[in-house]
Amino acid sequence: MDIMPNAEQMKQAVRAQWDQCARGWNEYTPHIRDWLGVATTSMLDAAHVERGAHVLDVAAGAGDQTLAAAARVGASGRVVATDLSAEILAFARANAERAGFGNVETRVADGERLDVGEGAFDAAICRLGLMFFPDPVKGLDAIRRALKPGGRAAAIVFSTPEENPCMVMAMQTAFRHAGMAPPDSYRPGGLFCLGKPGLIEDMFEAAGFSQVMAQKISAPFRLPSAAHFVGFAAAAAGAVRQIVDGLDEEGRKAAWADMAERLRVFETKGGWEGPNQLILASGMR
Repeated sequence: MDIMPNAEQMKQAVRAQWDQCARGWNEYTPHIRDWLGVATTSMLDAAHVERGAHVLDVAAGAGDQTLAAAARVGASGRVVATDLSAEILAFARANAERAGFGNVETRVADGERLDVGEGAFDAAICRLGLMFFPDPVKGLDAIRRALKPGGRAAAIVFSTPEENPCMVMAMQTAFRHAGMAPPDSYRPGGLFCLGKPGLIEDMFEAAGFSQVMAQKISAPFRLPSAAHFVGFAAAAAGAVRQIVDGLDEEGRKAAWADMAERLRVFETKGGWEGPNQLILASGMR
């Protein structure tokens, strides 16, 4: 019988996962930007990130969307990027410095206990981070309280497993090689746990947001081949890598090879295209 970890155990696991994958995620930033570019622009629009705004970026990771926000707000605005993982946030800080953005600040912070000041921000964003919170409503409430009255928050999460078959296939292959039964796709902390229709909107409202809206966004992952996607998963996809890393060397090689073979079903004449659907939700304080 599976025993659900408590909130602090979940946070420790998420921190360790992103500490481990920080370098790989950062190195794949150009591919991630191509994958999430349209969704990121829509998220910044939904949060009303504009020149001069003070923006909070929660679960910022290596900071790709942080830099996009910093470019929008300009020198008269600022962006505070937070993440539970100090390792990945160090890349966000370095990337901002390298790009010449003096309006970016990074802070290691628990997304459910932000401690960034009440009513300090005009806008808040969270790209593919809210799913990993033990209590997403608590995280959304912390974000809402950090906003000024009338400020807007926008978050991107994965949609249903059925709309993300390449990721499901990768996860199922990893679990099979590990001799483990795949868990419930909607389990807390899982990639698709906020993908149930209407769930993310209900959570925004439960956290006290008004004018809540949500939309689905198609964001196919395009790479030269299935092998390239497996390379991304091995370097940067913590949820998959964590399972495969538990195998011995021979087992890891077999798992990655099997995954590449199975994912070839998504190869086209123009390259590999993994179907992916996201949900963008937003609300106002």
